[in-house]
Amino acid sequence: MMITVTGQEQFKAWKHKVLPAVEEVRPGVWSIPVPFINNPMRYTLAYLLVGDGEAALVDPGWDSEEGWEILQAGLAAAGLQPADITGIVVTHFHPDHLGMAARLRAASGAWVALGADEPLAVQWRGDPQRFVAADRVQFAAWGVPAEFLNEVTFNTDTWAQLTSVDQPQRRLADGELLPIAGLRVRVLATPGHTPGHICLVDEANQLILTGDHVLPRITPHVSLEAQIHANPLADYLQSLQVMAVGAETEVLPAHEYRFRGLPERVAELQDHTLERSREVIAVLESGTAATVWDVSKQLGWSRGFASLRGFTLRLALAETASHLVYLSGQGMAVDIEVSRGAPSLKPSLK
Repeated sequence: MMITVTGQEQFKAWKHKVLPAVEEVRPGVWSIPVPFINNPMRYTLAYLLVGDGEAALVDPGWDSEEGWEILQAGLAAAGLQPADITGIVVTHFHPDHLGMAARLRAASGAWVALGADEPLAVQWRGDPQRFVAADRVQFAAWGVPAEFLNEVTFNTDTWAQLTSVDQPQRRLADGELLPIAGLRVRVLATPGHTPGHICLVDEANQLILTGDHVLPRITPHVSLEAQIHANPLADYLQSLQVMAVGAETEVLPAHEYRFRGLPERVAELQDHTLERSREVIAVLESGTAATVWDVSKQLGWSRGFASLRGFTLRLALAETASHLVYLSGQGMAVDIEVSRGAPSLKPSLK
């Protein structure tokens, strides 16, 4: 890999599987790790941006009592408390980014902002019972054997977690400046990982906050999930192309550690994604796959397909489906059903 690790203490903490320290990356820019409970990602890096009498907190993290205490301690290290937060900016709707927003808003009165095109789960899946039933129908249509359906489909508890987040008070459009006095941080729309994912560019400090769009080591998951997201992988590849900030810009991701070398990392992610599509093409051309499940079984996974269980298996299948939709959109004949939810909700692949 051709990146340069700049967050050396974060890198050491990642290697040793411990929580990194709170750090002031630039004057008024703080990195605050918030635990991601019972998840191999371990933590989300929240970023505090201090302006003139106002402050924004980006990606407050997974909601837990432990996380709340750690977040408050991180704010205290910067000389602030929750009541000093003016705005809560979330790069995308996943619970490890948005989860703490409701608690922080209640303590501060701050507004919560998401990207202009980011849906919340409740907007694209309807009521809980219909959501769970449609999810099961979808994975059955993808060829998932009956004995695996319970572990790959969402249940009502998962639904409750996804829909417990507050509606945002603000929406941030591509190119818009964060409405925080004393800051010039611009929104960059980067759909792919989710339909309305955003990054934030702080040109004065030569920083870019990338959320989950670009991480230093892990390839972000791009899956067929939100029904309004017709072709997530095409969006993701296009979003990588707009990452045109300079090579000296320091990348502040939401997980792992800070680094420089964004152009090289973007190229690496593009190559990895297209190589995966070529792997899918090879399976399709072999004529040995009739379902999403069949294709996924024949792809290379870091610990082998048989090791994938539960939510990890779900993600693998949804990633495979996103490649099939992408290839269909590129004009390849994909004679495999990639339905979305209940049959009445199926979108065209074209």
